[in-house]
Amino acid sequence: MKGSKKALRIIRLLTKMYPTAPKTYLNYNNPFEMLIATILSARAPDAAVNMVTPELFRRYPTPKKLSMADLEDIREIIKPCGAHLKKSQYIRDTAKLLVENFSGKVPKTLEELITLKGVARKSANVVLSVVFNITEGVIVDTHIHRVTNRLGLSEEKTPPKIEKDLMRILPRKDWSDYARLIGAHGRQTCKPHRPRCEVCLLKRICPSVELL
Repeated sequence: MKGSKKALRIIRLLTKMYPTAPKTYLNYNNPFEMLIATILSARAPDAAVNMVTPELFRRYPTPKKLSMADLEDIREIIKPCGAHLKKSQYIRDTAKLLVENFSGKVPKTLEELITLKGVARKSANVVLSVVFNITEGVIVDTHIHRVTNRLGLSEEKTPPKIEKDLMRILPRKDWSDYARLIGAHGRQTCKPHRPRCEVCLLKRICPSVELL
């Protein structure tokens, strides 16, 4: 089965498995909160981010207030997310850039978003898709990376290269759904260490079933 045909079949099957799969597992109330939560989520469980953001946004609910925050205070709040020394600097610097360059608003283009600290292409794609319903690419997080490789849709080992493969074989209108469904599949069924192949609707077309 060729890549494009296989990818579309995967989307159809996973739609049956996860009819209510969300675009994000991060809690947020506005674009600013989603942006900061996304920066904090790098190499951190969503649950850890959701644990710290209520207090972070209670103290610093706007870009202006976060831009003036004490770094030590930020670090203490976000410590459960890991890499708190670097991430505290990132989110405060990003808040400053929002105030200085974007009138305190989260920009709506990938080119502008990646000028912010701690925001690479993947994070920018997340914010655009989740908050603004804009699709500029395919989100490739750790779950999507793993499952895409297992399904044989890409043999690449880095998110940018995997994204290019997916953008080539998938119609643009399906980019967002692919990420949403594959993300749910990676969390609930195709787990890192003990994938639940026996209950997976993709087992007949997955080349990794016998290897896992």
